[in-house]
Order: sequence, then structure tokens, then C-alpha cells
Amino acid sequence: MQEKPWKSVGKSEQRIDAVEKAAGTVRYLGDYSIPGLAHAKLVTSTHAHAKINNIDLTEAWKVPGVRAIVTGNMFPYHIGPILADRPPLAFEKVRYYGEPVAIIVADHEHQAKKAAQLVKVDYAPLPVVNSVQEAFKTGAPLIHENSGQYMKIISNVYPVQGTNIGSHIKIRKGDFIKTWEQCETKIKASYSFNLSDHTAIEPRCARVEINPAGKVIIHSTTQSPFTIKKVLNQFFNIDVGNIIVHTPLLGGAFGGKGNVQLEPLAYLASKAVGGKLVKLEYEREDDLITAPCHIGLEATISLGTNKEGKLIAGQYTFLIDSGAYTDQAAGITRAMAIDCTGPYHIQNVWCDSYCMYTNHPFATSFRGYAHPELTFVVERTMDQLAQKLNMEPIELRKINVIKPGNTSPTQTVLNANNIGDVEKCMERAKELIQWDEGQRIEISKNKIKAKGISTFWKTSTTSTNAQSGAIIKFNADGSVFVNCAAIELGQGTKTVLAQIVSERLKMDIKKVHVTMEVNTQYDPHQWRTVASSTTFLAGRAVMAAADDAISQLKRTASIAMQCSMEDLEVGGGRVYLKPSPEYGIKIEDIALGYKYPNGHAVEGQVVGHGTYIQRHLTPMDKETGFGKPGPWWSVGTQAVEIEYDTNDFTYKILKAVTVLDGGTIINPAMATQQMRGGMYLGLSFASREAFIFDEKGKVLNPQLRTYQIMRFGEQPIEYLVDFIESPAADGPYGARGIGEYGVIGMAGALANSLSTAAQVNLNHLPLIPELIWKTRKEARNDSV
Repeated sequence: MQEKPWKSVGKSEQRIDAVEKAAGTVRYLGDYSIPGLAHAKLVTSTHAHAKINNIDLTEAWKVPGVRAIVTGNMFPYHIGPILADRPPLAFEKVRYYGEPVAIIVADHEHQAKKAAQLVKVDYAPLPVVNSVQEAFKTGAPLIHENSGQYMKIISNVYPVQGTNIGSHIKIRKGDFIKTWEQCETKIKASYSFNLSDHTAIEPRCARVEINPAGKVIIHSTTQSPFTIKKVLNQFFNIDVGNIIVHTPLLGGAFGGKGNVQLEPLAYLASKAVGGKLVKLEYEREDDLITAPCHIGLEATISLGTNKEGKLIAGQYTFLIDSGAYTDQAAGITRAMAIDCTGPYHIQNVWCDSYCMYTNHPFATSFRGYAHPELTFVVERTMDQLAQKLNMEPIELRKINVIKPGNTSPTQTVLNANNIGDVEKCMERAKELIQWDEGQRIEISKNKIKAKGISTFWKTSTTSTNAQSGAIIKFNADGSVFVNCAAIELGQGTKTVLAQIVSERLKMDIKKVHVTMEVNTQYDPHQWRTVASSTTFLAGRAVMAAADDAISQLKRTASIAMQCSMEDLEVGGGRVYLKPSPEYGIKIEDIALGYKYPNGHAVEGQVVGHGTYIQRHLTPMDKETGFGKPGPWWSVGTQAVEIEYDTNDFTYKILKAVTVLDGGTIINPAMATQQMRGGMYLGLSFASREAFIFDEKGKVLNPQLRTYQIMRFGEQPIEYLVDFIESPAADGPYGARGIGEYGVIGMAGALANSLSTAAQVNLNHLPLIPELIWKTRKEARNDSV
């Protein structure tokens, strides 16, 4: 059968931003400059934990062009997305190296930078808490003395007064204690890695102006423009209607631009100079150590099985390094608990997930939102358990894989709609990595090929009322403009929305124009562009807007054609009679209303609007974790093949495989690119990336020369991506979220392949040659 010309869902349509990006004509926020623009620079802490005795601004004021200097005592309040525990500018004391202490506003950037260097801060050093283990000890120095008094922004956050615990999330399913005693085989293992960075190619930037009418106009590199409005209303007492946020295309984000940090600072800077337009742009070093980063983790997992190797009990303890403030790490703590078992069914679960304050840079969302970290520790434990059971690793996973009819750790009942097919993903990944040819093969005297596998799942832990809106406006030529506040940050969201509209309206995608920049003044509300939820939420919203537009087109056409609306269909740029398609009217003739030959006109411009809000989600019970925190789970399997050199403990990544069940794949080529980008990010995090701290909590690698990311030539020689499609009944055309999933299993797969190659348990990241050498040395010493 010939494909319909408007068919778009399931096709690899070209990205709608491809030409501009390829031509280099896209302007990012940092590219804009106008006459009269003031520049702001931050004075940052040179201590990780210290009291602020005095801030001497004398020399800074002498720099020509300096217009204002803002310090923390000018706004001595705390803000935050989950727990309000962070001052925009430190006052009384600093809690991490690089924390903002003051803002210099000057006519030119170099003047602000010079003045910032001349600010003298008198510190009284305090004891530094340099790890989550130190933070967890009884009697540890307190980073927040009054954490129990901070305002909760959402209910599911539980700081413990008098400790460094910023939140404690519990999962209690079944009877773990009794079942643990009955287990035939038991294993317990510990894992760790340090904080790292998002390293998006575009550093964070914000511009703020307070115009004479009192409107606060913000341009920001953000994933969450409506959250900015909420924060400025909530903590700065500005009317929501007076806050306008603009967001252009972003040069990458990976979760790091989902929080609110620069915007309050830029607002304070603008206010200090009478509302003048002020630009605050991070240099790379600021973006690495002052801006929020990626969590660190120490974890211990205990698993117990029956005689057949069936998991019957699991205990999980997570100490999450959130740095100086909870920010989104409090939510990550919850997300890690929600999916703590990985994609395996365990009847008896005991999980304690702790968000720990340390004197490190504060952590926020990172692509995968707890799941790359969680999957690393779960999948390493599964491989070690397989070894102990003398069982093939994939077979162990197969007999324990979670399926429809099982329940999640929070006791959500799973069905064919809300979870994909994990076993099919494993089988396909097994084929692509050629697993049966051997997990460990000695190819020469010092070279070994080894393979590792990692299964994963993730639910989108959105707000229970997360929502999206969309508007579709018809033009005189029958084309449409689509307005939606989903952010384009490289993931292709705007293209996917265009495809959904094209499919729904049965219209050539070239006639669908999606507004790329977001402006909260005219775009409908969008929760945030995070959590792999945008295609689901915004996709359902644009479908509803398209349906509304179709209804309007039929109504106008029924008047023009003197027939019933029920007799009409829309498609191919026309509204036509179902029984006699040759009779119809062009959309361009009714897009702005219909005019009779005598000049009379009816109806008007077709403007469709639609919304979608999460449904049937519930908060989690504080003591047991019982609840339904997410709408569905996307599942998948990843695998890695490496070539390991026994002489110098180095390795090459030969193949990286991803097989994902994301429901209907709307744009296969773009989805494949998504997976490849995620795989690179996950492998870089696993193999290279970490902040190095000295004993005083100072970051020793704050530049791209010293902060190691995976360089060109170190990436896998071959990326292999495939999809299993088990459509979700409530997703747009059956789609689930896929944005984060390429990154999730890479650390686990790489660690499993290297552990197989080196024949030691590599349970700490990053997987640098020195770590492999040390681990082998320790293993030899232990065996003596």
C-alpha cells in the first residue's frame, strides 16, 4: 500500500533546526550584545567552609565603570526548588569552594572582572566535610545548623535537624529482615564515585532587565522558564504576571540548566543599578565549580536469592553527595529510591536513600536523574552475584527481570502499558554485541577482549501535576505555527512536536512551523523540559490542540459546504466529505474564516489550543515509600566490548550497544542520535570524569585542561542502536520518553566488561588505568 504523503510519525524527518545550526547562523544567548548593556561578575569563595567576618569593597569601588556591588547581607534569605536552603549570595558563612559571595556590576566585562579580583573577604575557616562518610558520622561538623527549619517547597523532602542529612527517603516493601535469613545465596558490595560536571558546550548565561513598568524581563539558558517565574514570585515577591522569561536554543544542558541559580543573581544585579539590562555569563571555570554539578555517591547493596537464583531480598543504602545545598539532589535521592531494584522483581525490599550535605559544589539534575548512578551499582552487583552463583550473567537477569503483573519498589502494579519488554531488549543486545562468541577472549599475549552488559529502567518522576500546553495557529496559506514552551536543547523536541502535528492534521511537515524560542508571555505553561517527559506531556498537548483545530476547521467547512460536521474529514490540506472525498474545500480558504461571494464572512482564524496534565500519580508514603510516582517505565539493555592491555591497564572501547523499548519511536534517526550522544556521555562519566578535591575541599581540576572528558578518538569505534517498540496506550502515538536513556547503562556495562577483562571487581568510578592497577594490586595482596 502506498504511504500517505502526510505520514510523519515513524519517519526519520530532518530536524527543523538542522539548516540554521549547520550554517552557523543560530544565535545563542551569550552571542547577544547591545549598547548600554551592563556586565556582572561574581566574587567567589576561596574556602570550602568558613565564616565571613568582613567583605572589604574599597579597592573594587575604585575601578572605573563599576556601578554597583551586591553582597549577601542585601538579600539574606534562602531559596531552593525542593528545600529552601541556599542563599543566592552567601551570607554569614560559605559552604563550598567557588560559592558566590558578591556581584560586581560594571559598564564593561573587563571592569567587572578586575573589580571582582580586588574584593577582599576576611574568612574564619571552619572544619571541612569532604565526603559523605564524614558527613554521616555522629558528631560531624554541621554544614547547616538549622536544616530542620528550612521551608519545604514540596512535601517529599525530609531533612534531619542536627545532622548533615538533607533528606532521607525510605522504601519498605514486604518483610526484608525475615526473608534475608532464608536466602540461600547472599552478596554484599560497596561502590563509590565523586562529583563531576555536565560540561555542556554552552556555559550558563542570564540577562535581566526591570523595565519602567515594573516588568522583569529575563533571558536565560534554562530548561525551566516557568520555574524561574515561580522562584522569583515565591522568594522575591514579584507578581507572576510581571515576570517574562525568554529562552533561545540551548547549546546542551544534560540537566545542568534545569535549576535556578544565575537568574536571581542577575535580578539582584539589575535591581542594584535601577533596573538596567545586566548580563551575567559564566566563564568555563565558573561553569565547572560555581554552577551546580553532578552528584557523587557511596552505595552498599545486599542481594539474596533462593536455590534457583531468584532474587527474594534486596537492601540498598545510598549516600548521595549533594554538596553544600540540596537543590535537585533531594529529588535525585527520591528517584534513586523509587527504582532502587533496577528492572528486577524483588518482593522484599529495604532501601535508605540519604541526601548528604558536604562542603563540595552543590549538585543538581544530570541526564538520567539518579539512574546512571543507580544502574552502575545494581548491575555491578548482578554480575558479582552471577559469578558467586556460577551462573551466566544474562541468564541471571532473565530469571529475575520485572514483568507485567509484578510490582515496583513503591508497589505500583505494572502492566503491558506502563512497562516495556526488558527480555526482548536483552536478547537483541546479546545479538548485537555477539555475546555468545565469548565474554573474555585472549587475542594476544597482552591483549584481552571482554564484554559487559547492563539492563536498566527509569520512570519519569515528575510533579504529580506536571503539565504542558500548546497553541496551533493557522496562517492564510493553510500552514500552521505551533507554540509550546518545551525547550530545544539539542534533543530534537521541536521536530518531534512538528511530526505529531503533521500526523494529526494529515499535513505536509513543511507546512508545520514550530516556534523555537520560548517566551512565557505568549507560550502556554510547560512544567519543565526534563525527566524524559517532554514528548509525552507536550506531545499530548499538541495532539489536543490539533484536535481542537480540526473541530474548528470542520465547523467552518460545514457552514461553507452546507453539510454536517460529522460528514467531514481533514487531510492533505483540505476538508472534504468522507463519502465523496472529491467534494471539499481547501484549508487556506477557511483558515482565517470563510467569506461568501456576497462579502459576508463567518467564523474566523482557526486557533487550536490543548493541554495535558499528569494523571493518577501520588506522593510516596514517608515510612514505606508506597505510591505511584511515575506514569510509565522505559526499559533497555546496553553492552560494551573493550580491548584491554594487561601491560599498562589501558583499554579501547570497541563497541557500544543500546537496545531501548521506548514505545513508538517517532523519529528513528533522531532517536538513534539521542542514544549515541547519551552513550558517549555515559562512557565519558564512567571512564574519565570526576572532580578532584584536596583536603580542604578545593577543586583541583577546575578547567577543561585538567577536568578530563572523553576526547576524540577515545569514543567507541562502533555504536550499535536498535529499538523494541511496545507502544504505551497513553503516550502520543504510543511513545514513551527516551531522552535520557542512552546514558543510563553505560557505566555499568563498561565496569562489567573491564571487571571481566582484568578479573577483579571494579566498583569505583572513574575507571582510569590507575584504578585498575590499584585494584589488581590490592586483590593480589589480599590473596597472599
